[in-house]
Amino acid sequence: VVESEEAILADMKRCIEEFHDNSRYSMLRMNLGPSSQKTVSNELMSESAKLARQYPGVRLHTHLAENQEDIEYTHKLYGYRFKDYINTVGWNKGDCWFAHCCMVNDEEIALFAHEGIGVAHCPSSNSRLASGIAPVRKMLDAGVNVGLGVDGSACNDSQNLIAEARLAMLLQRVNMAGGDPTALSAREALRIATKGGAANLGRDDIGEVAPGFAADLAAWKFDGSLVFAGATADPIGALIMCCPSAPFVNFSCINGRVVVQDGALRTMALETIVAEASKRSLNLQQYITPEQIGI
Repeated sequence: VVESEEAILADMKRCIEEFHDNSRYSMLRMNLGPSSQKTVSNELMSESAKLARQYPGVRLHTHLAENQEDIEYTHKLYGYRFKDYINTVGWNKGDCWFAHCCMVNDEEIALFAHEGIGVAHCPSSNSRLASGIAPVRKMLDAGVNVGLGVDGSACNDSQNLIAEARLAMLLQRVNMAGGDPTALSAREALRIATKGGAANLGRDDIGEVAPGFAADLAAWKFDGSLVFAGATADPIGALIMCCPSAPFVNFSCINGRVVVQDGALRTMALETIVAEASKRSLNLQQYITPEQIGI
């Protein structure tokens, strides 16, 4: 890190007290997320946990057990694996959720299940970086809550959550010993993407379309769509199975506010933003080689 730990903790406290809204349907909640055990000290992790637990609704998130390097680093620096690490720093409660977890073992999965610790599965990032395949089927069977994540644009490229759900489903099928085409169903993948993510955030007001939940809706048009031709007998299965060719969402409503209608973004001038982003990207690319970004 490039800041002092005192400054980091002070700014965390400032952001919580200035912005955190723990009311139902809130659109602005603060969580504390030191990046990983490789980038911050145990002391900062411990103090972050103590700080978060002073405020209702503030949760804890970090990256954990992403790849083999994480195992080797943690063992070399501390002499133990991830279970002992999270126990040491106090990130072993149900207000925590961890990204990746490709390299967790059975003992760590059991701890997650017992304490209510969640996992944000990031299949595209993990595949792009060859980190590994998280044992999602084993986690679900053990009672661990699993949601989906995209990690970030630098190692995901599309940040399409439906595409993540499809890849999560497919990877679990090849990850089982001998392969198992029933290892994760389309409906399980969709549940991970919706209710699983909501649970990781500690939310009981989003993640499903039901009375008392926020008016969060996403809709795809099937009529007249070549992508979904012949697939209308099972729209849920079709959405997950056919999503690589599926168009962007046709309608989106977030907490009662229509954001996308008839496939067009209503909240900002998208063409202008895309043009500016492309311009800045071209400027940045002159300093980066294809080898550095894995193309």
